[in-house]
Amino acid sequence: MTSPMTRRFPFWLNATLWFIAIIQFVLGLAFLAVPEQAAAHLGLSAAPGWTNWLFGMMAARFLGFGYGMLMAQRRPEQAGPWLQAMLVIQALDWLVTVKYLYLGAVTLAQVSTASFLPLLFVAALWLGLRKPLQTA
Repeated sequence: MTSPMTRRFPFWLNATLWFIAIIQFVLGLAFLAVPEQAAAHLGLSAAPGWTNWLFGMMAARFLGFGYGMLMAQRRPEQAGPWLQAMLVIQALDWLVTVKYLYLGAVTLAQVSTASFLPLLFVAALWLGLRKPLQTA
């Protein structure tokens, strides 16, 4: 285990990466195993069966990025591309959420934490990438 004096990245970045990984795994497993129920849990109306194909592909990406975040939290200094990719994903997630809220296609209750968590993740990832701690 790395001591606080030699850790290059702040503790909160490590905790953020763990949290992002957990969310990615939960969403990935839900949309892979029970896509209709996962969508219904979000308050989305029933969709044609072919949407499960898209949910399955989306789930694979959730699981892949969940794994990537677990690997990144172990060695953030070697995970710059993973962190940058997740930063872009979170920014796009938030922009898409705002767009569909504005259009009235989804409600604030349906998007839940997607209305604010991506902004927090972007800030944490950006700060973590820009300001590593000085090693002693």
